[in-house]
Amino acid sequence: MDRISATYLIETPLAVEKAAAALAGEQSSGTFVAVPGETEELKQRFAARVEKITPLEAVSEPSLPGCRSATGTFRRAEIVVSWSVDNFGFNLPALVSTIQGNLYELSQFSGLKLMDLELPPSFARQFRGPKFGVAGTRQLTGVGVQASACSLANADTDKLKLERQRPLIGTIIKPSIGLSPQQTAALVNILCAAGIDFIKDDELMANPPHSPFDERVDAIMRVINAHADRTGKLVMYAFNVSDELDAMQRHYEKIVKAGGTSAMISLNSVGLAATKKICDHGALAIHGHRNGWGLLNRHPLLGIEFPAYQKLWRLAGVDQLHVNGIANKFWESDDSVVRSLEACAKPLLGGMSVLPVVSSGQWGGQACETFRRTQTVDLLYMAGGGIMAHPDGPAAGVRSLQTWWEAAVEGLTPEQAAAKYPELKTSVEKFGKTK
Repeated sequence: MDRISATYLIETPLAVEKAAAALAGEQSSGTFVAVPGETEELKQRFAARVEKITPLEAVSEPSLPGCRSATGTFRRAEIVVSWSVDNFGFNLPALVSTIQGNLYELSQFSGLKLMDLELPPSFARQFRGPKFGVAGTRQLTGVGVQASACSLANADTDKLKLERQRPLIGTIIKPSIGLSPQQTAALVNILCAAGIDFIKDDELMANPPHSPFDERVDAIMRVINAHADRTGKLVMYAFNVSDELDAMQRHYEKIVKAGGTSAMISLNSVGLAATKKICDHGALAIHGHRNGWGLLNRHPLLGIEFPAYQKLWRLAGVDQLHVNGIANKFWESDDSVVRSLEACAKPLLGGMSVLPVVSSGQWGGQACETFRRTQTVDLLYMAGGGIMAHPDGPAAGVRSLQTWWEAAVEGLTPEQAAAKYPELKTSVEKFGKTK
């Protein structure tokens, strides 16, 4: 059978080889003591294997509580463990139970983090992955799609060239909660007129009494469809369908009937199985919000790293996935954000494209550094307050982000951008000094 392998960063008071063997046994055919049924033949087929151990440094204090060392030393290492696909088949919850599951509770470890995951080609035959991804999202929004020879001959060539060299520009409805469906629709109307590509519900907005889901969809889609009729541009709005599964499916169907193109799911709240069920319908681009990410990742020796995390959600079929942003409002470092962007850019099993969503405390000023460090525009650049709180209004906020990205692709620094485009100075004064 094919095998999957997982890479872990571990810390242990034991010999590293002994701790790695305990992990492999606990997460496959073994337990804390030998049992009669675990024959050599069974172990040959089902036991996890420790494939590689790379020793790292030793420390004198444990990273996590509940672990003691007789020698006062805790050893760190990177280990690679593999399992036969025969252990769990093509079952995502069972896969997660195998590669994570009880191992975080093992007393043999004072630190353990899942760093990456390698999947065999057979997974590509069993999982469709994202239906839309980068190219499909661009197609649905009309941003950066390949222009025809006819359009190039009869349009502003420089404008078309720029259109293919920019990210999607998006925003989040703010205030996050409290607006009625009619108030939300009025704000969407302003944003559409300003040239926005993407809008979404805040993750806190689902189906509350003050803004019922169906009523909100109807009000917003009237505005979006009318704008599309006038201009030909259908703005993508990601309605938050996160709920119990039956309700999620009803919400999904409501969006489709109203002519929408996207649904948002709070991934960590609803889980892999529910997310995959919704993704499998395939009519809407799925915007994956990872709220709760810090719970899974913030500790350097506990949880899961983004390269492994994003592969699981790509298998489920998520088309767009949050990665935070440069100089974000949260704890995550710029280096970590860049690694997440790079992870999204790598094809999974030969494809399964996912669009990274750069967000969290973003305004136009971070565009230059984002492009300098990633050299890509295949992303959704999203600003909530960075658009809504612009001194000249949300419409000016949208235009500001578009101009900042034009400057970023030109290779300008923030200082050079503000000098070349004087209108950007307003956002600099509002949101912070350029670096």
